[in-house]
Amino acid sequence: MARLVVLAVLIVLTGLLTTAAPASAQPPATVRADLPLAGRLVVIDPGHQLGNSRHRAEIAQPVPAGNGQTKPCNTTGTAANGGFPEATFTWRVARRLAGRLRALGAEVVLTRTTNSRADWGPCVDVRGRLGNAGYRGWDRPADLKLSIHGDGSLSGGRGFHVIVAAKPDGRAASTAFGRAVRGALHGRGFRNATYTAGGRGLTHRSDLATLNLSEVPTAMVELGNMRSAADARVMTSRKGQNRYAAALATAVSRYLL
Repeated sequence: MARLVVLAVLIVLTGLLTTAAPASAQPPATVRADLPLAGRLVVIDPGHQLGNSRHRAEIAQPVPAGNGQTKPCNTTGTAANGGFPEATFTWRVARRLAGRLRALGAEVVLTRTTNSRADWGPCVDVRGRLGNAGYRGWDRPADLKLSIHGDGSLSGGRGFHVIVAAKPDGRAASTAFGRAVRGALHGRGFRNATYTAGGRGLTHRSDLATLNLSEVPTAMVELGNMRSAADARVMTSRKGQNRYAAALATAVSRYLL
């Protein structure tokens, strides 16, 4: 009788443990082949890291930036006048964007997997190379990369602008992707920056490692000026972050489809 009681208790406990297993322990759902972005690989780069300011020596170390240049490993990023950090803004938008793209069937890789005051980096050379075929064992290149930022201009201006590499290799593809990003942001009611890029909302630069070192179509977007009260109201709100993510998901879909 005692053995039967013990056996019954073990069966109950086993059932409870099985029921309590975290969702993360479950095998991932198989991506449906009929989803529009099935088979596509997208790298999302949420700019900076929340703990960069606590690791100034590490982020000050020079790393390759392409075109024979070196740059500091990373920077602290900016913040809204109320203290809301750029790193948290980019993280929230990137996570929302990743969810939308995965729902469309894409495989998504983020250049950082935390938003923590204890962490720093990764360096801009890693951000630039991640997605290149052969880098860190990748056997295929990403289809595209999107680097998400918020600006910190004290000009008083507002609005977004997209940046793509000025290098000849891949310039046409990256420019086309940049234009898709600009058009999708327009479609969600966002407007070109009034204080930079000549008001066009799109510019080419040769000094950014994230762009120079990438071998796949890549765009960097400053989604707004965090030092503008008007932009900051949108950038710090859940509704605004969802609008940004929806626009960027549209841009990726338009470019890849």
